[in-house]
Amino acid sequence: MSTLRGPGRFVTLEGIEGVGKTTQLERLAGLLMRHDIAHAVTREPGGTPLAEQIRSLVLSSREEVVPDAAELLLVFAARSVHLQNLIEPNLAAGRWVLCDRFTDSTYAYQGGGRGLDEQAIRMLEQLVQETRRPDLTFLIDVPVELGLARAARRRAGATGESADRFDAQRADFFERVRAAYLARAAAEPERIALIDGRASAEEVSAEIAEVLRAKAWIS
Repeated sequence: MSTLRGPGRFVTLEGIEGVGKTTQLERLAGLLMRHDIAHAVTREPGGTPLAEQIRSLVLSSREEVVPDAAELLLVFAARSVHLQNLIEPNLAAGRWVLCDRFTDSTYAYQGGGRGLDEQAIRMLEQLVQETRRPDLTFLIDVPVELGLARAARRRAGATGESADRFDAQRADFFERVRAAYLARAAAEPERIALIDGRASAEEVSAEIAEVLRAKAWIS
């Protein structure tokens, strides 16, 4: 059983569709288990029952148009619930929180992809998160063509998995998303570790582990 050891760390994984975040999240959780580090694994939008209901509003395809501003507000509504009811309590208890996506996704998808004003996103970030930011973010990067091909293969092989509103976007949308991600990584190199997702899953997880060792967070 994992034990509480040292401060809770907030670690997020980011990237466009098909970069392998789910696989790496599982591998990272396994790494922490082997080091006897207590942790919680979660995702955004979602992570709690109420936030998962909001996730469904954000991602589900429907006839009625979801305005971009409404999408942004829903994302931050889910994030507020997630922070209050899962992320902050776990960090306060000394557990690590591993999260599939966080606010970098909002800047990338709603900012870069949808073209919403970054200042509006920043204002909501301050309102909802106050000073809370990830301690470390792994941005797993692949070219858009490769990421979308991987995502399509995953959906084809998954039982019951259907495309969501973002899967229906064209490649140029994801090019803007990727560009926004890379710009954030360039602006915050101390927080955001850029990982080449074209490598094998084993090589990617080894690079993630090396980043944690370099920070002396694991031995």
